[in-house]
Amino acid sequence: MSRVGAAVNQTFASLRIFNYRLWFIGALVSNMGAWIQRIGQDWLVLRELTQNSGLAAGIVTALQFLPVLFLSAWAGVLADRLPRRKLLMFTQGGQGVLAFGLGALVLFGHAQLWHVYVFAFLLGCVTAIDAPVRQTFVAEMVPIDSLPNAIGLNSASFNSSRLVGPALAGFLIQAFGTGWAFVINGVTFAATIAGLALMRQAQLRVLPSVPRQKGQIKQAIAYIRHRPGIWLILVMVGVISCLGFNSQLTIAMMATQVFNRQAGDFGLLSSIFGIGALIGALMAARRSHPRLRLIIAAAIGFAAASAVSAVMPTYLTFGLAGVFVGLFTLTLLTAANATVQLSTTESMRGRVVALYMLVNQGATPIGSPIIGWVSQQFGARWAIGLGAIAAAAVTVFALIWLRRNWKLTGHLRGFPPRLVVTRGPERKAVVRGASDSSSVVIRRPMSPVADPNSSVTIDDDDSIGDYTR
Repeated sequence: MSRVGAAVNQTFASLRIFNYRLWFIGALVSNMGAWIQRIGQDWLVLRELTQNSGLAAGIVTALQFLPVLFLSAWAGVLADRLPRRKLLMFTQGGQGVLAFGLGALVLFGHAQLWHVYVFAFLLGCVTAIDAPVRQTFVAEMVPIDSLPNAIGLNSASFNSSRLVGPALAGFLIQAFGTGWAFVINGVTFAATIAGLALMRQAQLRVLPSVPRQKGQIKQAIAYIRHRPGIWLILVMVGVISCLGFNSQLTIAMMATQVFNRQAGDFGLLSSIFGIGALIGALMAARRSHPRLRLIIAAAIGFAAASAVSAVMPTYLTFGLAGVFVGLFTLTLLTAANATVQLSTTESMRGRVVALYMLVNQGATPIGSPIIGWVSQQFGARWAIGLGAIAAAAVTVFALIWLRRNWKLTGHLRGFPPRLVVTRGPERKAVVRGASDSSSVVIRRPMSPVADPNSSVTIDDDDSIGDYTR
């Protein structure tokens, strides 16, 4: 087999699994509808219900993500307790009903700004429950060693839809009106529900369910607190998501405020951004073990690309810069998602992923009104620049923290080999199952133990992805 053919097989490996293939196709169709609705919603607010109000657009985005702050942790508990496939059917159907409802209001000429606010909030409630279930359900369809590949392909599905969805939305809005964007999105949820219904249940690797008990959210918080590699990722993703990952809003403001373009050109800008995002997702699908250093490198790249895009003088050059913004955005998010999931035990994964989604999406309600206000007061370019500054600042913080705190060394002993990690004379940990026979440097502080002179064993699924070799 040629090197190119081997690379293609590696990139799309999870598609050989029947259940995942159904999921991927359904998600591809549904994601296209989601992008059509996003563009329709922004256009409805900016051009039909207000006079280019960046603040109103920011409020809509904030309301859509606000429920993540209140529901994500609880949704993670549901993801660990209930059958994930059935729960996804419910949440996907709920999103479809809401899309039809808002579409009907717009088509019959009754839509007002407060209607959009209400529907954005309700959609956010359903999405907050859906997100951790959807993320962890991937691990039921594929083997654990294929999880990074499947997560990368999920992102590829989302962003390949972005190549077509926004541009198609722009032309649909110009030709038939904004209401049809919401109706079409409602129809596309049927593809995901059909895919879930047709899956071969015997081939699913159903994750263990956690019985109902008190303090399950506190358990997840304690779990993260004792794993600095995870919480450092959460800090970085939270800050950058808050002020940097607002492309839906900033692209809309650049298209309308700076370049004075119509709906078709606005949708095309979002599609161009999706080119870089798709490249980043496909590159992520080839990585078997993402590392923290990749997340830091992607954050640096995102800060630089955002700063460049903020000063681009023309519609075309802004679009070209957006390719690199999309590339680094998806590289950071897919690496962070895969690292968090692979570093978490299966019984805790739903709750930990929910807390990851909390800082990823829950930071948006805080940042969107700020970005909208900055855009309205100082211009869209400063709104993008603020995100670049935030990304650079949190990356510097992460580098300083790592330099001061991750001072572990390790070497392999015995057969089968075990990795002994020491931090001074007081603490050591044994990681079983290491396959490399060479000495390595581990930059991950151990969780506190009752006796500082005792040893702790870190299970394989608790440690994957936290090591840099």
